[in-house]
Amino acid sequence: MRYSIRSSRRAREVESGQPGKKQPGIALVEVIVAMVLLGIAVSALAGLVLSVSHQGIRTSGDAYKNGALMEEVNRLEGIPYNTIAVGTSSVSVSTMPYAHTRTVTVTEPQANVVKNIKVVIRPTNPLFKADSVTFVRTRAATPRVLCTDCPQN
Repeated sequence: MRYSIRSSRRAREVESGQPGKKQPGIALVEVIVAMVLLGIAVSALAGLVLSVSHQGIRTSGDAYKNGALMEEVNRLEGIPYNTIAVGTSSVSVSTMPYAHTRTVTVTEPQANVVKNIKVVIRPTNPLFKADSVTFVRTRAATPRVLCTDCPQN
């Protein structure tokens, strides 16, 4: 049996000037292409969201770490010079949101004159980074530092 293009349905539609209905299955191909493009876009966005969330966790950890460091430095700056013991002390803080271990090392290169203090913060969460601060504490000329008219020793 021989088929001619003139006898086909498509040929009759083209001759009449009215294009026919959409071919079946073309919508399925469009849906598949759209799903592939959507999958590519969503996977790229998922990587971006993961990166931003990790950066947010690190940033919040840095804020807590800086607060813990400043708290210890302010405490050591505010107490009298003679009450700061030479040596190493370690304290574990298990309260949330920032559980950590705080180590304070005090050395005295010149007796009763200068103390070098190093504070190290080690968070228990592995996503947070450890940090330290070192400062020098000196003995005041008078025990009454704020007294301007006191006699000097």
